Order: sequence, then structure tokens, then C-alpha cells
Amino acid sequence: MFRISPEGFSLDGRPLRLLSGALHYFRVLPEQWPQRLRMMRAMGLDTVETYVPWNLHEPRPQEYDFSGIADLDRFLHATREAGLHAIVRPSPYICAEWENGGLPWWLLADPEVRALRCQDPGYLARVDRWYDRLIPLLAPHQVTRGGNVLMVQVENEYGSYGTDTGYLEHLAAGLRGRGIDVPLFTSDGPDDFFLTGGTVPGRLATVNFGSRATEAFAGLKGLRPDDPAMCMEFWCGWFDHWGAEHVTRDPEDAADSLAEILAAGASVNLYMAHGGTNFSTWAGANTEDPATGAGYLPTVTSYDYDAPIDERGGVTEKFLAFRDVLQRYTDEPLPEPETTAPLLPPGLVELTESIRLFDVLDELAHTEVRAAEPPSFEELGIGHGLVLYTSRIPGPRGPYPLSVHGLADRAHVFVDGTPVGVLERDGVEAVDGVRVTGTHARVDLLVESMGRVNYGAGLGDRKGVSRVLHTQQMLHGWTARAVELGHGTPDRLPWETSSGAVAHTHAPRSGPVFHRGSLDVAEPGDTYLALPGWGKGYTWVNGFCLGRYWEARGPQRTLYVPWPLLRAGRNDIVVLELDGVEQPVVELRQAPDLG
Repeated sequence: MFRISPEGFSLDGRPLRLLSGALHYFRVLPEQWPQRLRMMRAMGLDTVETYVPWNLHEPRPQEYDFSGIADLDRFLHATREAGLHAIVRPSPYICAEWENGGLPWWLLADPEVRALRCQDPGYLARVDRWYDRLIPLLAPHQVTRGGNVLMVQVENEYGSYGTDTGYLEHLAAGLRGRGIDVPLFTSDGPDDFFLTGGTVPGRLATVNFGSRATEAFAGLKGLRPDDPAMCMEFWCGWFDHWGAEHVTRDPEDAADSLAEILAAGASVNLYMAHGGTNFSTWAGANTEDPATGAGYLPTVTSYDYDAPIDERGGVTEKFLAFRDVLQRYTDEPLPEPETTAPLLPPGLVELTESIRLFDVLDELAHTEVRAAEPPSFEELGIGHGLVLYTSRIPGPRGPYPLSVHGLADRAHVFVDGTPVGVLERDGVEAVDGVRVTGTHARVDLLVESMGRVNYGAGLGDRKGVSRVLHTQQMLHGWTARAVELGHGTPDRLPWETSSGAVAHTHAPRSGPVFHRGSLDVAEPGDTYLALPGWGKGYTWVNGFCLGRYWEARGPQRTLYVPWPLLRAGRNDIVVLELDGVEQPVVELRQAPDLG
């Protein structure tokens, strides 16, 4: 039995210091889980920690997915087979630089949900329904039932968000009532306001930090004297935002902080031990001011995190530095690190076919919606992708500025079919000098969504536009056509038609355009896809969405392609380029470029 006392943890009557590391099953392909888990063992860890993202598993109300990359049951079996204990964090909110902090986008369109992460009845009813589905899957994996799950989290960093302790009590009671009988815990920053706002009486409180362990544990001890010291998130690296610098942490500095944690007699969970990838449209966003939600900062596709195990599961200098520290706290020699998958040879792939997005809207778009003002993505029933908004400006008039208010997050603007500008949230939000020479001019806004804010007051980030003005006058009478992007999008494209009229062999240079080419491989291997000379868009390999690229902005300039996505022979690569490209050629490289 796993027990907690002021002196520490114990399992079956023997003292146990948890040497844990975070690995999120949803950021790594299932075929790669065993290698990554063995790498954790080789670094000196005995436990693996993972979040459970609600939005991945319930993409639409009461439509559940526990297959493929979402197969939590299979992952927990794999952790036990690897000889690791497990910590599971199934709280409705996970942060994790993940889309909307793990909360489903459809909560934002539900009229009965008036607030998130509190005792709002509509929100709690959806959480309870989700737990009715999730917890029976998780409960059999507890150590109390012969499994390897030691602890389960109540809520995540709630002290950074709110003060509704009744909400925390509701979650804890819901876990207990559905069969979770291992210890429950919370995790928060070490300052007093975090711990007084985010903890639950009688449940283990843990702290999150990247340095100054002695100070952090002193703060925890002062407020929770009966809780043993554990750092649930030791931030040994960090994540990146589009348009910012790539963030790294010196391996020796991180190893010194890890040594300080362990010298204090504490348990630890490395965040992250292995980061993985924000595939598809799952990357979240942050804000410059978490208290107000101002200053939008979307997260890149890679979640390498400068972790000790890199994005493709390889050894780093930080891995070796951590291994040296962790070996001091293990009784037996550590296993040798696992080898990584072979790399494909470098090369070029020409994308020889193309389809203009506007030529295939009938195949891709949801039903056309008409409204007085532009409806949001949520009202249109899509999580992420593109919406083409269309209206008219009466004339003759002008020239006047055309301004877009509440833009989330980027818009290509067309007037009578001619591109006149690209607008961005927290950037340029108006096109100057729009003139109407006839009785009217057609206005089209192709709006793209980026990740929803995953931390702080900006949580619950809605997508689309709120209003469009020509000078001071609001434009009314809109139509909206939504194109959801993610896995499966290329399957709906008419590359081959009876007339051959849609797919072009000579690529249009201006966007938005889908481009397709083929990659022939003898045997599958890892590779890094680079798009030099491209602008911004999305990439698919054999129908699997690798994620977003933003070559024009960086810092990330390659996308990791895991070997399980490839097959011997022909492989399809599809790119949706939104801004335009002169030469639709992509490169295969043998090393990442994260900036």
C-alpha cells in the first residue's frame, strides 16, 4: 500500500522517494512509448507522470476517443511493463501549454456553461459526465488494485487561477466516489497565495518551481507542516512561442537544482523528462500578462522543452548530467540508454500538385451560415481551422480604413477578390484606404485560429472576429463557411477528378493553397521536415497532421516526423500554405532547427 506521512512516502511498508519524470502519452506516438519509457529508466527515474487532456478524449460532447495517441489504458499498461510507477493528473484543467489548458472548446459554445473551473452548475455537470467515462478506465490501474498508479491529482495549479475551494472539494469527492482510493494531491507554486488558494485540506500539497528548492520547500512547510516535500513540476527546461527566442537551460545549472531538491530529502517529478510534440492543432498559447489575459503568445508545434530526453527520444547533455545526479539515489547500476530510430537520408521533395483552398470550399466547409454579425468558431461548431467570412460595403465611398475588432487570431483580407492585407491579433488590425467605386464591394476575411490560451485569466479564448468596421460604420449581413483543420483534412481533397480540373501541376504562388508531393522510402525512419521559403500553414504526412509551421517567423523551422507515420514505399506529404510560396519544395533533414 502506498502511504504518505510527514516523513515521506512508503510503499508496502518500505520508504520510497519518488524519482519521477513527465511524459505525456498524447505527445508521443504509441509505437514510441516503450523506447521513451526505457530511456526514463536509463536516466535513473522510477516513476512516470502524465496529464489527461479532456479535450483530446471528448472532442465533441459525449463523443469519446481512447484510441491511438489517446489510448490511456494502453499507455498505463506500457508504464507498468517498463517497471515504472505512475502518477496521473486527470484534473479537468491541465495547463501544459496545451490547447485551452485541456478544456474542450465546446464548453465555450454551451449556453448552460457560464464559467470555467468553479462551482458553476453547467460546468460541473459536464465535468461529472466526463469523470463518469474516464475514472472507470483509470481506477483499475491503481496500486490498490494491482496496478502501478500511486497518486491522482485533484486540480492543477488552481492557486494561479481562483479561490473556489468548494470546486476543489467537489472534484476530490467525485474522484473518491468513482473509485479512486490512492492518495489525492494538488500542485501549485510555492508562494503563500498559490498554496492558500489551490490546496485541499487533508490532501497532499506539492509545489512547482525551477530553482531555489530550499526556499520553496520552506514555504510549503510553513503552510503545510504535515506534508512531505515534493516538487511535482521541476521545470528543467521551457517552451517556445512563435516569434520569440528559443529557450534553453544550461544542463549543469539544471542538474545543480535537481541535486538541491534531492539533498533536501524531497521527491521530484521532472517537467519534462521527455516533451514530445504538439501535433495537429493541440498547441496552446499564453499571454504576456496572465492576470489580465493581454498580449497573445501562441505556442510552437515542438514540445521538445529542452528536456533531458529530446523530441525524438535521444540522449542530451542534460540527460547525462541528470543521470549522474540520479545514480547517487539508486541502489543498482542504471541500464544503458536506448538507441533511437534510424534517420532518413537528407533530401528534397517537390510538391507537384496543388489545389486552391477557395476552389474546394464546397468539399471542405461546413454548411454556410448567415448572420447579422460574424459568428464565432464555437458558434459554427469547429474547434480550430479557417473560417471565410463574407459581407459587403455599400458605395460609392472612401477611401476609409477597414478595421477588424476581436480578431482571433489572423486574417487574410480580400476586397472584390483582391488581397489587400494580412491582419493579426495584437498586431496590425486594420487595412487603410479601402475605396468602393461602384454600388458595393465584397469583403472576405479568411480567419485562422491559433491555440487557445492555456493559463491565467485568458482561459476560455474564443476564436473568430467580433465586428468589422468601414470607417466608424459596422458591416452587417455576413455569411460564414468553416473549414476544420486537423487529422483527416487531406482525405477530403479532390486531388483526382474525372475532368482533372481541380488539381494543378503548376503550383499557384499565392495562398491559400494545398500542395502535395510524394516521398519514397525503403524503410521508415525519423526525419525533420524543413520548409525554407514558405510562409505559414499546416503539414500532413500520410493524413496525420504534424502541426503548424511559421517559417516566416520562427523560432522553430523544422517539424519532427516520427518513423511510425511512414511506410515502405510511397508516402504523401500535404502542405496548406496560407501566405504563398515561390517554389513548393520541402527538405528532409537529420537534425532539428528549433531556433
